[in-house]
Amino acid sequence: MHAFFTTRHHRAGQRWAAGCLAFLAALSLGLAASSAQAARIKEVAAVEGVRSNQLTGFGLVVGLDGTGDQSLSLTNQGMSNYLQQLGLTTNAASLKNVAAVLVTAELPAFARPGQAIDVNVSSMGNAKSLKGGMLIATPLKGADGEIYALAQGNLVIAGAGAAAGGSKVQVNHLSAGRIPNGAQVERVVATPLQEGNSVILGLEASDFQTARRVAQAINRRFGSGVANAMDGRTIRVNAPTEPDARVTFMAELEELPLENSVPSAKVVINARTGSIVMNQAVSLGACAIAHGNLSISITTDFNVSQPNALSKGETVVTPKSDIQIRQEPGMLIALPAAAQLSDVVRALNSLGATPQDLLAILQAIKAAGALNAELEVI
Repeated sequence: MHAFFTTRHHRAGQRWAAGCLAFLAALSLGLAASSAQAARIKEVAAVEGVRSNQLTGFGLVVGLDGTGDQSLSLTNQGMSNYLQQLGLTTNAASLKNVAAVLVTAELPAFARPGQAIDVNVSSMGNAKSLKGGMLIATPLKGADGEIYALAQGNLVIAGAGAAAGGSKVQVNHLSAGRIPNGAQVERVVATPLQEGNSVILGLEASDFQTARRVAQAINRRFGSGVANAMDGRTIRVNAPTEPDARVTFMAELEELPLENSVPSAKVVINARTGSIVMNQAVSLGACAIAHGNLSISITTDFNVSQPNALSKGETVVTPKSDIQIRQEPGMLIALPAAAQLSDVVRALNSLGATPQDLLAILQAIKAAGALNAELEVI
């Protein structure tokens, strides 16, 4: 019997890395082809104060086929409180067809009373499945403690599962679901769109060049002095005071095209999945990289010691392990300076490294000053 362990980088991982970098190269060509299409203001900025709000509430899901919470005090207390509101007094205990859940929803901007919104339902206890359950009337509150919506309805669960004879099979998640249009808005959230003589546009990302371009585009269309860039993220825009005129003004403003601008160079690395994404502004300076592999092999042989028939001894199994460590020589690879994303991808692809190795290589290139981009690890 043998046990083998190795940290050698597999060819499959190298092919995966090559495929990812080839995809980035194709993506860079697509970005270059689409660079002629100017972005609109609505894609880089939003009106300050016009936003959605998060709602949450505690609820109960009933009608489960014995898959609810098993003797959970929170569920029993919640059910008792609900029955008291209906004029019934009982000591609920071991309600296997009921589950305590948290209900969340997003209240969109300009939502009006009676409008339906989607809700998400997640189990709080040890319920095995919420499939087939129905959420009873649940008030949804905002951060200020006020009730803004009321949720109720049948859950939609995407998963499935079965268990028998000690075996269990489950597909997807059974303790969380969704109710499309499961809540009705009960209260209006005021927005500052119609307040004052101006509106504030906030950029999605702080950038002085983009703020200047947004202000210039608005002034070219509506006249000089209408828009003023306050900082790298905020633009103040003078707007009509009449509600209908202001809505028309904002609708036309959001559709204004912007001059093409190159974003700041950035490389985003996901350390958990090994994903690497970079934009078209990334460039690479000339550098040299040495990269080698370390291989550790552990081989275990199990020897059997068999005593003689009349020795009254016991049979003993003794393992014998053989450990070998081999470090392959690293090749010094020179990477030329690359000004375009496709050239950067081609240079990194020539290393033949796995995604996890590329994470370390890119950080080392950045530390050496040869990667002209911001490195962000998520």
